[in-house]
Amino acid sequence: MNIVVIGGSGLIGQQLTRRLRAAGHAVTAASPATGVNAVTGEGLDTALTGAQVVVDVTNSPSFEDEAVMHFFRTSTHHLLDACARAGVGHFVALSVVGCERLPASGYFRAKVAQEALIRAGQVPHTIVRATQFHEFLMAIAQVATQGQTVRLPLAPLQPIASADVAAALADVATQSPLHGMCEVGGPEAAPLHELVRRVLQARNDPREVICDDEATYFGTRLGGRELIPGPKARIAPTTLAQWLG
Repeated sequence: MNIVVIGGSGLIGQQLTRRLRAAGHAVTAASPATGVNAVTGEGLDTALTGAQVVVDVTNSPSFEDEAVMHFFRTSTHHLLDACARAGVGHFVALSVVGCERLPASGYFRAKVAQEALIRAGQVPHTIVRATQFHEFLMAIAQVATQGQTVRLPLAPLQPIASADVAAALADVATQSPLHGMCEVGGPEAAPLHELVRRVLQARNDPREVICDDEATYFGTRLGGRELIPGPKARIAPTTLAQWLG
């Protein structure tokens, strides 16, 4: 199968490309470094020539509200138009579990807008929503740090290893389009502050983690289980303890 991975040089893109190639597929890892820019449209028509499947795992370089909305709207418009011109039979996009439940977040609003464009388009598609990656728990700690204290809400998170996200995407990309959405999450849910505490302890980080329900998640108040996938989600195998090990 001829597959193009847009964002092929990133954390997920590199792992996805390796998996698909190991399975015998012809894979083009496209990114600005290879002359393919989804935001400007540069190089898309050439990269998608002969493609049967396109997987979009790009992410905005800025999480500022206007910038992230511009990124996802513009890049998705260009990708869908290029897919239609190339006759691509399956467009797969990586999104986030719970994005529609957190409208106060500019990033999540942008992901909802991206999903809406995909659903309204003419290209057969599958949207894969993933929970937060194990790899980003340290970034969550950094954003929530004040001095030597990390303040995080009690709300649960069900994090997933990026390798498991790549595995789910590889599986979806080689199947028929769902014309809809599926979810993937890690094997265990735990309070956000507890997960971050475990990561810091494993890395001998001296910062103290405090549960504070007034604390926000990237500027957004969490009220409960917004970031937990639904009962039909695909559950990945790698626990946080295994990943830390």
